[in-house]
Amino acid sequence: MTSWFDEARLDDPRALEAADPMLRRLAESGARVRREAHDAAAATLTAVERSGELVRPRAVVAAGPDSRLLRAVLEPWCPVPFVAWPDAGLPGWAGSMDLVLVLAPGGSDTGSASAAAEAVRRGCQVVVACPAGSLVAEHAEGRWTTELPTVTGDQLATAVVMLDYLDRVGLGPRADAESVAVALDDVAVGCSPHRDLAVNPAKMLAIALADTTPVVWGGSVLAARAARRVAESIRRAIGRSALAGDAEHLLPVLAAAPRRDVFDDPFADGAAAPRTMLLVLDDGAEDAVVRESRGRLLATAADRGVRVETVTAVGETEVARYASLHLTGSYAAAYLQLGLVED
Repeated sequence: MTSWFDEARLDDPRALEAADPMLRRLAESGARVRREAHDAAAATLTAVERSGELVRPRAVVAAGPDSRLLRAVLEPWCPVPFVAWPDAGLPGWAGSMDLVLVLAPGGSDTGSASAAAEAVRRGCQVVVACPAGSLVAEHAEGRWTTELPTVTGDQLATAVVMLDYLDRVGLGPRADAESVAVALDDVAVGCSPHRDLAVNPAKMLAIALADTTPVVWGGSVLAARAARRVAESIRRAIGRSALAGDAEHLLPVLAAAPRRDVFDDPFADGAAAPRTMLLVLDDGAEDAVVRESRGRLLATAADRGVRVETVTAVGETEVARYASLHLTGSYAAAYLQLGLVED
């Protein structure tokens, strides 16, 4: 059985109708952020008021499998030492002077439940964002626990609720749920299945990705996180390799890419493996390290004749720009999956 990419399916009404559940969930990303922010508003206000009665934590520990997103946002900003702990339990030194954050969008993750229970046992301050009455909520019950209830099961929306709290207590950057939701809505409009592929950035990106092995790079901490998530989405969509990493890890891949031969016949039998493509996720970060890394990647790509595509973020805040990059990549992966045909 062979597979090939049929770009006509991206504007085919029947194909788009069959993919509606997948595309609709992407389109509703902004709505989920607004719903979580609205439903958790009262609990967040209570938590902020309560935090005034507590001493500032010695350190912040983000526990559980979803801690990596918090790390990407908080590491450059948190005024106290910050540690992400995605494994079971907590660091041995965590105790009553520390704040433990637990993100559990589904509420049923045993690793998150274990971390929450361990934090309560040690007397840590605990803030948990999870569905009320869930496994994690039950294990997090304690004197120093604050629960921010969630309902959508969406990782980003749940994280925004937590980040809004941390912003208000001076432990994180401005999150602003509405700015995140607006950025997601802007992407959903621009990448809508009802927009022709000629003016649809996600459909155009899917076409560019179709016959390539993507190498995805983001310069800032959050853009790098988005790059990993986009690469995961592409791998799931087409079952083919997609790499994401730091510039030092991706440069050898680009340097090893065979130079393009203008006389190659793409339709010949026994055609070569998919060509390498560099996908740059640009969230507007312009510090010296990012500029230098981007320059080296682009120079190597130009030298090897590697195609380069860039996705530019929209949004007022760092979290909003991360969300827009992630959603644009997710739309492209969805269209990539839609256009894939097996014979």
